[in-house]
Amino acid sequence: MEPVGLREAGPADHECDVLVVGFGAAGAAAAHEAAGAGADVLVLERAGGPGGTSAQSGGELYLGGGTEIQKACGFDDTPDDMYAYLEAALGPHPDTAKLRLYCDESVEHFEWLRARGVPFKASLYETPTWMPPTDDGLMWLGENAWPFTEIARPAPRGHRPAAPLFAGRVLMDALSSAATGAGAVAHRDTQAANLILDDDGRVAGAVARRYGKRVVYRARRAVVLTTGGFVDNDDMLRDHAPVLLGHGKVSDGLDDGSGIRMAAAIGAATRRMGEVEVALTALPVLVARGMLVDALGRRFINEDVYPGRFSHHAVRHQPGPYWAIIDEEGFDQIPEPDLWGVRPKHAAETLAELEESLGMPPGSLANTVEVYNRHAAHGEDPYFHKDPRWLRPLRGPFAAFDPGDGFWGSGGPASGVSGFTLGGLHTDLDGAVLNHSGARIPGLYAAGRASHGVHGEGYVSGTSLGDGTFFGRRAGRAAARDATA
Repeated sequence: MEPVGLREAGPADHECDVLVVGFGAAGAAAAHEAAGAGADVLVLERAGGPGGTSAQSGGELYLGGGTEIQKACGFDDTPDDMYAYLEAALGPHPDTAKLRLYCDESVEHFEWLRARGVPFKASLYETPTWMPPTDDGLMWLGENAWPFTEIARPAPRGHRPAAPLFAGRVLMDALSSAATGAGAVAHRDTQAANLILDDDGRVAGAVARRYGKRVVYRARRAVVLTTGGFVDNDDMLRDHAPVLLGHGKVSDGLDDGSGIRMAAAIGAATRRMGEVEVALTALPVLVARGMLVDALGRRFINEDVYPGRFSHHAVRHQPGPYWAIIDEEGFDQIPEPDLWGVRPKHAAETLAELEESLGMPPGSLANTVEVYNRHAAHGEDPYFHKDPRWLRPLRGPFAAFDPGDGFWGSGGPASGVSGFTLGGLHTDLDGAVLNHSGARIPGLYAAGRASHGVHGEGYVSGTSLGDGTFFGRRAGRAAARDATA
């Protein structure tokens, strides 16, 4: 990962104005905008085709402020409401400058995505979920749950390409086609290994390997790193985000931090490397209709929040294992498509029997359910403020669902917990990579999870694809007009 001098690199095998490293959503956005600005653009992708983790994702993009899809579904949103929600939900300590810009220009970004061929259906999926089993174009992501209902006017902002469940491939097909249609050329099966520096310390390209052969790429204007995060690199996790060790990884298997390491080797600063997203593979609709408890049978959050939020609270702050508790009546009310084929492994007529089966202290779960039921009978939740629409007394028989019971599709983690990293290279609003003094590193830009985006200690689905494409666009445009070229 150490840099290579321009003369040491030798003759260039390929030259371009802007070299984009990584062909996921952020890379496609950067390549499109750089090519659209008149630059000669090459994109390096280490896999056999574009997409990466973006293509394997649910495809949600967190957008709002009054998009046409929101209006068609009857919601009058504003950038200020969007900002107020995200500042709280992504906090503490999000990057407020990036977040403000992202919210203010969210409607424009939505229209840019539509113009690039990303399809959105003007319909709302109401039920709490990780990913809708339908092609509805809009979903709630915790905006209508406490405490956020007291912070901002609720509006659903999860915008989804028109496809059921994993819609990331639809997004990537549109963006990669748009990038190549704008003139960007992709070199596949090509892995960048070292940045090239000229005599003035400016990034001037990269050395890569393709089928074992060394290939030198010369970038006349800039290099844009969009190589993803580092969840697949256990050494980096041990150094920065050990909470993810031993859990499942939300990635395509190639998020090894290579872009971060290449940039760090030339003095690039990183930011918030310990921040992660974690997900309990528990069904949100089941959790909302029942309750989520820790190993001691205690509730710890209102269960109707964005599922990443209850996952974060569990893994970061509560003793595991974690259990979703529901009664037979509540389970039978869930439509079959929302159950993903999940069935309980633990069921009992009484709470005492369930406690014993789960290894909980005697009376612990029974006490939690008694308090919950007493208030739920009056449509109240004074402890955690779950919305009354999800409140009703729970009565036997009961079932407990382990997050590891697995609805995550093929290859779901046995631990029931999976995640990815949020920290990365420190960049400014145009994606320029900064050094430890806060100065721009000439000729180097980054976007997507290779960089640190809008996040603080929290996460909401769609903010990775959202800020990755948004700041990827800005990085591509800035790289194309780089004044140091």
